[in-house]
This record gives sequence, C-alpha cells and structure tokens, in this order.
Amino acid sequence: MAEAILRHLAGDRFEALSAGSHPAGFIHPITVETMQRMEIPMEGQTSKSWDAYAQTPVEAMITLCDDAAGEECPVSHSDAICVHWSLPDPVAHFGSDEERLEFSLRVAERLRTKIEGLVDSDWSVSRAELIRRLEFWGEI
Repeated sequence: MAEAILRHLAGDRFEALSAGSHPAGFIHPITVETMQRMEIPMEGQTSKSWDAYAQTPVEAMITLCDDAAGEECPVSHSDAICVHWSLPDPVAHFGSDEERLEFSLRVAERLRTKIEGLVDSDWSVSRAELIRRLEFWGEI
C-alpha cells in the first residue's frame, strides 16, 4: 500500500520501492480492494524481495509492519536512513471480509497521512533533522 500511495501522491518527486524479507509472491486481495476504494492505482505493483533492490541506492528505508521492525536492513543499504512507522498488518486482521476491509481502509488512511507528511517535508535539511522528521511522521 505504501508504494502505491507514495507513487500516487508524489511519483514525480519520489521513487517508491517496496519489498520485504519474506515476500508472499502476490498482492493480497484486501490490499487491492483497499487501494481501489481509495482510487489509488496499483499498476506495476508486485510482491518482491528486498534482494531485488540490493544494488539500487536508497536514501531512506521505512519499515511498516512491527514484525519487520526488528529485522536488519539489507547490508547494501547500510548508509540509508532507517526508521519504523508502526502499523498493524491489515492482512492479519481477523473478522468478516467487510470488517477486514474496513480495518485495511483505516490502516491505509493512517499510512496516507504519514506519507503526506513525508512528501511535504523539506529533504534539504541535515540528516539528523530528516531522521527526526521521519520519526515524527511515524508517530502520527
């Protein structure tokens, strides 16, 4: 969801990459439905390992699911800013299909708010200030 939202809001200014240590191999239908309801395109989205970006320079890495917070960032990105935005995994939420979708929409709206803050941030500040701002948006 984060990749799609960032591309939708500021794809002309940011290159959004999304990957994980243990990709599922598909985008969950709840995610697809959530993005459709929010009118956010998902074209080109795939489930992928962060190994796909091992040689791609990145300025910042933001982990989202609490399970990923304790994992080490890939060694090839050791110079990247790494922060964590604690959000529940909507796919792991229990309930009826409609309850799960509503939960996913709430998580996606929180994520959109955080990403809007990221997009509106001044990236020309010092590294320490940028980390502080990214951590601030993680707390929202």
